[in-house]
Amino acid sequence: MVSDPSIVSVQELVKEPLDSIPESFIRLDQTRPHVLPSKSDHIPTIPTIDMVKILEPSDRSLNDELERLHFACSEWGIFQALPQPPGAESSFRFAFLTVLITQQLVNHGVSLSLLQKLGLEIEEFFKLPLEEKMKYKPNPGESEGYGNVMRSEKNVLDWGDRLFMAINPISLRKPHLFPELPAPLRSSLETYIKELKKIALQILRSLAICLHIDTNVIMELFEEEKEFQALRMTYYPPCPQPELVIGLTPHSDATAITILHQINCVNGLQVKRNGVWLPIDILPDAFVVNVGDIMEILSNGTYHSIEHQVMVNSESERMSLAMFFNPKLDAQVGPAASLISLKNQALFRNITMNEYVQGLFSQKMDGKSYLDRMRITSSEQAKET
Repeated sequence: MVSDPSIVSVQELVKEPLDSIPESFIRLDQTRPHVLPSKSDHIPTIPTIDMVKILEPSDRSLNDELERLHFACSEWGIFQALPQPPGAESSFRFAFLTVLITQQLVNHGVSLSLLQKLGLEIEEFFKLPLEEKMKYKPNPGESEGYGNVMRSEKNVLDWGDRLFMAINPISLRKPHLFPELPAPLRSSLETYIKELKKIALQILRSLAICLHIDTNVIMELFEEEKEFQALRMTYYPPCPQPELVIGLTPHSDATAITILHQINCVNGLQVKRNGVWLPIDILPDAFVVNVGDIMEILSNGTYHSIEHQVMVNSESERMSLAMFFNPKLDAQVGPAASLISLKNQALFRNITMNEYVQGLFSQKMDGKSYLDRMRITSSEQAKET
């Protein structure tokens, strides 16, 4: 049994057969838009473009690849990063999809052996006795830690257990969380964090070029050793009535970018486009990269954060690891100055990253509502002019 009544473990809940779903998880009021089947003929085959053309480009190849990248971020806002094929040369690639909202980053450069080792260690973490996992429970009034929390405005629980924690700057690490993880898992995560940081910075540089923003401006926001970075490990157990619950409440990420690794090849991620939830068929050992709210703000609305959710099923567990990349906490976040003019007014207000984070954790997840709070209203724009 859970020793702390404020912490709910779905994993413990399903250890015994359930006659019914607890009311705290049921979303009867939820309107579920049409979901396009993942094997639908409407989803085209995904072509590829080389990131090598961005890293070692000719003038034409660079322009072509950046145009494709720019189109994907401005129209959709989600990537899929694929592992490097065995025997292939080390490189980065993007695969581009013009209809589904997905772009794929191929040859992401993180070794498959690390991904496999890390996946096994995360699985072992969730297999720990509940008493052990409860050592990582959140402190009163805080969001970091292990368990399940009320994430929606309707006070309904998600069907999943997670371990959420800040990891950079190192000074933000809670003493009872990352430093106390099992040693093998902690070591693998340290390596993984460094590798994904390289990928994230390369993506951010490329987006700055696409937006005609000085890359030094973007890199200053993500200053080495000061950038705000967090991770979330999530375990989604099977549910006997998956149509009544949701694994992760619909939302957009309040980040610059998020890099997701689906650990055990069980799908469930969906993204929203024109009121339709589209399932993402994630390839083995791939990464999914979301454009977050902060990137929408920095680009002054040119790029769009993607609203997404996670659905569960009745047969298979699902595990994932999400890495959240954000500017340093003392950074001033707002539309890039080079994008603002009399003809192109700022759509979002300026705010310090620290204030942004405090506001984020003071509210429940609800679509893109937090981003909407950052928007400058028409009356505010009129006063400026």
